[in-house]
Parts: sequence; C-alpha cells; structure tokens
Amino acid sequence: MIKTILPAAAALAAVAGFTAFHSQASAERAVSIPAPTRDVIAAAKPHVAVFAGGCFWGVEAVFERVKGVSSVTAGYAGGKASDATYEQVSSERTGHAESVRVVYDPNVVSYGTLLRVLFSVASDPTSLNRQGPDSGTSYRSAIFPQNPEQKAVASAYIAQLTAAKSFGRPIVTKIEAGNFYPAEDYHQHFFDKNPTHPYIMMWDKPKVAAFRAAFPQLAKGRG
Repeated sequence: MIKTILPAAAALAAVAGFTAFHSQASAERAVSIPAPTRDVIAAAKPHVAVFAGGCFWGVEAVFERVKGVSSVTAGYAGGKASDATYEQVSSERTGHAESVRVVYDPNVVSYGTLLRVLFSVASDPTSLNRQGPDSGTSYRSAIFPQNPEQKAVASAYIAQLTAAKSFGRPIVTKIEAGNFYPAEDYHQHFFDKNPTHPYIMMWDKPKVAAFRAAFPQLAKGRG
C-alpha cells in the first residue's frame, strides 16, 4: 500500500471519512501478555534490535516512547536485494519488510521487554502478511536477531506465549536474518512530523495510546 502525505486540512477531512469504515482502530487495546521468562543479560554498551510489524510509522512511534531507547530508525529488512527503497519494497518483489532499528540501553530496558511491547501493542503477531489496513509480505511480522542470544530469547518467548495461549490465534511472527537499510528521510519520525495525517490519526495514535495505558512504567514523558 502506497501511503500518501496530505496537507493538514485534507488529512482531517479524510479522517472523518475513514471513521465509519475503520472504527475499530480508535478502540485499539494492548493485548495482556506475560513478561518473558528468558531474557538477554544486561551489558554496559547500547544494544540494537530490529523488528518488523507492519507500517514502520506506528512501530517507530511506539518504540521512540520507550524508556531506555535512544534512537529508532525506520527502514527495510529481510530482503535479498543489496539495497532497498520505498518504491521497490512496496512492489512486494524484493522480500524486504518495513522494519525499525531500535538502539537501546539494556540496563534500562531489556530485549525481552521490547519483544513484549512489540507483541502487545506495536503489532499483531497473529496476522499473516497484514497489519491494520496494509497487506503484503512487506507488512509481515518478523524479528531480526542481531546475535545468537537475541535469537534464543525471541524463540523462547514465542514458545512461551504459544504455550500460554496468550492469543486467540497462532503466532505467525517469523525469526529471520537480513540486513537493515534505513528508509528515506521523509519516513523518519513521521508520526511526530505529521500528527494530523489520516493514517497516523486512524491507526497509529491509538497504538501509542495503547502503549501508554498498558506500560505506564515504560513510557517516556512525551506525547
């Protein structure tokens, strides 16, 4: 799905028109799931995590508000091509997924906690190649471990949530490998730069609100 950037007035009008068809977005709630029983041991230096969970605008916005996260970059991961652009990835022919690269302090927030946020509010791990209004493999749910320890924790957490039947449907999130490529500048921090964009208001603001309601102890003091 090619997302367009509209002027503020047009965005507000579009939101009003979309509401009748997508009212479920305004009622988005976090899924209550347990903390992981296995986690990455804290270290002195910042760590990196890479996740895919649908449109990177909302996923980026959620993780930017997590305490201990110093930066989040929207981009593409998991494809076989040696580079990626928005137009290429949107064609669904490159194998990439819209993703985010999260730099975080493991002494403040753990990798397992980031996974919990990913599964609870940032994305739906039971939705195959679809998140919200977007469909295609570029919107799949995936985890890209940066080391064997992250891979072990991610695998264990998926198994834990599956055994606990935390979701009403099977978890389809895949653990994958692949390079990360930053997205174009206009995609970076899109939520904060375009607060009245119809997509942001319809799908991503409820997601951020759900995060704050479910994880108040993890939320930074920002909008």
